[in-house]
Amino acid sequence: MPSSSKTLVPSSGFVLRLLTSLSSSAFSAPLPARLCWDRAPSALQPAGCRSWRYQQKRFSSVVVAMAMDLAANTRVGFIGAGQMAEAIARGLDRSGLVPADRMYASDVNVSRTQVFESLGTSICSSNSKLAENSNVLILAVKPQAAEKVVTEMRPSLSKDHLLVSIAAGIPIKKLQVWAGDARIVRVMPNVNCLVGETAAGMSLGKTATPADSDLVATMFGSLGKIHVVDERLLNAVTGVSGSGPAYIFMAIEALADGGVASGLTRDVAMSLAAQTVLGSAKMVLESKKHPGELKDMVTSPAGTTIAGVRELEERGFRSALINAVLAGTKRGEELAGN
Repeated sequence: MPSSSKTLVPSSGFVLRLLTSLSSSAFSAPLPARLCWDRAPSALQPAGCRSWRYQQKRFSSVVVAMAMDLAANTRVGFIGAGQMAEAIARGLDRSGLVPADRMYASDVNVSRTQVFESLGTSICSSNSKLAENSNVLILAVKPQAAEKVVTEMRPSLSKDHLLVSIAAGIPIKKLQVWAGDARIVRVMPNVNCLVGETAAGMSLGKTATPADSDLVATMFGSLGKIHVVDERLLNAVTGVSGSGPAYIFMAIEALADGGVASGLTRDVAMSLAAQTVLGSAKMVLESKKHPGELKDMVTSPAGTTIAGVRELEERGFRSALINAVLAGTKRGEELAGN
């Protein structure tokens, strides 16, 4: 197996994100399996939980060690080097979790492999070579090509391989038949991994282990947010967050066009539109308030906002988005043969 003497240090951003995720209620095992932060009053602190400063320092050290161990032992191979694979690769490299020199890629499109090569990623001449060099394989081909690609790789796959499929609509049951002994995890990320803000869902195959779950959650958690869901709901994840960025990009473009139509320059209008979407999303996530309540905060009586809201309602704005999600979900089900 390839090796590297490069010192691997995860970025502070990754460590902070991992600290946050590991300190959530999802990680509820008692010490020493989980190091707790004693944010609660002393009477409510778990037994064995020491001072906040001590635990924070100790917990941070353990997380850094976990991240470095993960970076040192995980070799990621991309089966397909398209836009989504590139977004994941760039995000993993930027986070410091899995650097580019521990990634491999294979694709029939030379222009796409050149992109990966420019990142510092090794290019494999075949998918079997990719399997030889990687212990985590990310299936990033078009759904229509998945069966042929994975079936041809099957002789090179073993129980030591974790196959992470991001191919929309392909159920774990089919993947397991095609991949043989490889362990399977399905993930539906979105293109926002490129900027470390993905919204993803994941489901585990029957042979996937808790360690596999932790690995995939940590990998994609370093790129944004990931939720474990029943596999039957992954098509809905596709409809909401997998396809959702396209809808939001269209909304930003339309807002900017409206600004230009109202007299703003294109660059100012685009900046205002994009920042407005970014800030609005942060308000939903950080305030924990319902979007409807936040909307009401902006709509003063007989004001400019309610005039625009009325126009959106008359044009079926919300219904259009709902139907777009349903259409994306349905298409995912069609791809899965449901």
